[in-house]
Amino acid sequence: MKVTIMGAGSTVFSKNVMGDIMLTPTLRECEIALYDIDGQRLDESMLVAESLNSSLNENRAVIKKYLGVENRKDALRGADFVVNTIQVGLYDPCTILDFEIPKKFGLRQTIGDTLGIGGIFRGLRTIHVLKDFAADMEEVCPNAWFLNYTNPMAILSGYMQRYTNVKTVGLCHSVQVVAKRCMEHLGMDYSTHGHSLVAGINHMAWLLEIYDKDGNDLYPEIRERAKTVNNEKHNDMVRMDYLNNFGYYVTESSEHNAEYNPFYIKSKYPELIERFNIPLDEYPRRCVKQIEGWEKRKNEILAGNGVQHPKRTGEYASYIMESILDNKPYTIGGNVQNNGLITNLPANACVEVPCLVNGNGIQPTYVGALPPVLAAMNMTNINVQLLTIEAAVTMKKEAIYHAAMLEPHTAAELSIDDIKAMCDELYDAHIAAGYPVF
Repeated sequence: MKVTIMGAGSTVFSKNVMGDIMLTPTLRECEIALYDIDGQRLDESMLVAESLNSSLNENRAVIKKYLGVENRKDALRGADFVVNTIQVGLYDPCTILDFEIPKKFGLRQTIGDTLGIGGIFRGLRTIHVLKDFAADMEEVCPNAWFLNYTNPMAILSGYMQRYTNVKTVGLCHSVQVVAKRCMEHLGMDYSTHGHSLVAGINHMAWLLEIYDKDGNDLYPEIRERAKTVNNEKHNDMVRMDYLNNFGYYVTESSEHNAEYNPFYIKSKYPELIERFNIPLDEYPRRCVKQIEGWEKRKNEILAGNGVQHPKRTGEYASYIMESILDNKPYTIGGNVQNNGLITNLPANACVEVPCLVNGNGIQPTYVGALPPVLAAMNMTNINVQLLTIEAAVTMKKEAIYHAAMLEPHTAAELSIDDIKAMCDELYDAHIAAGYPVF
């Protein structure tokens, strides 16, 4: 078996995927191809990979590195699984552009990697790269599964599913933990949890059902407890406000969901930022901290302290590989093209639903209709996702305007003229930085 990691310079995440593979008996003798366009980051990931292979795996895996576009096909050739972790444009310059240019127009963001104006431009510049990935995969590994971890998840996975022949599923971290986080935040004992159903779209999928081990519905107690949980400040106030107003808990964090709607980040009501404990400019701070943290950890590894990975993480990647290769049934929350899975969302939307994984691959399951208010909330995001994909495919700047004009937070804050001017400035800044969106 061969696994190719695209964007292997995302060292911490690559470390988790590789460590999980090496702790899985079926997978541990595989070939791992590390691909990146940054030589230093690639060398650092190779260092981590070799340390893991030695400490966890008795050097059973064959690890190779591939630098630059000229070696991309060789990295992909014959792969069974391709794990996508790229960040096109990195923190500097592109994340900085995504945040600082909108600020000039009075538009503030928290994360900016999934929706909002930051998510739109991150999606466009990444699809620009994925087009070439897809062409190479169709040529040299046409049967491989593309496991996409890169945001904006629904935009990128939706593009790959609709406009390429690559078998694609989008994978996130939030579905696995949503029931646990909801219950524990409300002071409930998660060990009593029995069954949950989660569906919607990435970062705005809904905990639709939650039962204990005896089959009792836990939502009545959850809703009752949620009525008072926002009386004191905490780090999940937006999601709890969703729960109180829409009746359901959402998968992704409050800092993310603060910017997926027109409700919380409003220049006319600045007190809402304080009231809901919203961390503006959170993602740039995280990027700086992650860069500093990796430099420290890298120096520790170079000093001979090795890489620790005591057990498999909750990331889906290694479990999907094991399930397909061993025909071992496993269930994931996957991002797939809708095609009637959620009946009151568009067929061409990318939705997050339960999927069965086994020797036949990844098979999405039917969910039916969401509660109308949840479908309506999803649609405000789906509109932007579909319009961003249209912009990437048609390569028309007008389509970028449309995506930004329909983006809930942007539209609530800016005039159409300012939206167009902001898009123009971001478009030109990306070209000047060497990361065009078309």
